[in-house]
This record gives sequence, C-alpha cells and structure tokens, in this order.
Amino acid sequence: MKPDAESREGVADTGTVPDSRSDPTRRERRPFTVQVASLRKVAGSIRHEARQGVIGGLAAVGVVVPEASVVDAELELASYPGGIMITGTVRAPWRGECRRCGGPVAGVVAAAVRERFAPAGGSDVDEDAYLFEGDELDLEPLARDAVLLGLPLAPLCAEGCRGLCPQCGTNWNVTECACTPAGDPRWSALDALRDP
Repeated sequence: MKPDAESREGVADTGTVPDSRSDPTRRERRPFTVQVASLRKVAGSIRHEARQGVIGGLAAVGVVVPEASVVDAELELASYPGGIMITGTVRAPWRGECRRCGGPVAGVVAAAVRERFAPAGGSDVDEDAYLFEGDELDLEPLARDAVLLGLPLAPLCAEGCRGLCPQCGTNWNVTECACTPAGDPRWSALDALRDP
C-alpha cells in the first residue's frame, strides 16, 4: 500500500516507516494495518493478530452498526508463496428493526473469514484476492466486507414474534385487538354466492 499522509508523519530522518506495533499513535489512527515483512520471508509462517477499531458506514436495509461501535477482528495470518492467507472471525454489534413488529432489535454479527491477500502487480494476479503493496496489509476492507455480508437481512425481535395487526396496527406481542381477520380478496367473488 502506498504511504499516505498519515504514515509519512511518523517517518524518521532515516526514511524508514516505524512499525505500527512500536508506534501506538499510528496504530490508533490505522488499527487494521499490519506489517508483514517478517511473515513474508518464510513461506508457511503463521502469526496471530487481534485488531479493534471503528469502521464507519456499516449499514444494510433496516440494520446498522452504530457509528462509535468497535469492530473486533481475531485473525491468523499464514504466508504462502503467492501471498498471505487470512482466517478468523470479525465481530461487530448491530441494531435494527424487527421485520414483523417494527420494534427495536440488536445483536452481534460474528462473521468467519478465509481470504487471500496477494501482492499488487504480480505476474499471476489472483482475481479473488485482496491486493496489497509493499509489506503492509490493510485489513479494514476485509473487516468491512465481512461485517456487511454478515448483517441480518430481516432481523426478528424474537422467533415467535406475532407482528402487527394489518388493520389497526396493534402490536400482537403486547395485546390483542378486536379486529376481524380480513378476507382473502382472491375469494371475494365467491362471497356473493355464500350470502343469497
């Protein structure tokens, strides 16, 4: 990955970029960035990484990860001749509306990940892999994709949620209403035969 303005701030006079593990302020600004120079030296090397940070804009229809919520990634990085394999779990809290009653519902998405990172500009481009440049991986796109794909599409406040009355809007989980069930309009032509 090309160094941006944030990473150039911490560059010493020698021209070397400090390791994010030794520079806590840099790690706070870019919590999902991982240095992999030592990992790439020997194929088959494995390292555990635990990263936490806020990722903005995580939302699906009716479901959102609150803006200040922390996304937690527990990952294992394994080097192989063509790049780095990442496996593990990404977790984030979410809030939304029940698809039946419209009430508030919340939970935690725990998405399993197994993805490849490959060097950009390599001779054998892996179309399914995330690309990286140099010896730095940005795991934020992986964490973002994992959370978005793991968010529930139609959450329920409870498996037995009874929903709302389609006529008066009463929440049947709280109380009953006096509405009579609406007839099926597809059978309305037969109603005339039933009542002479």
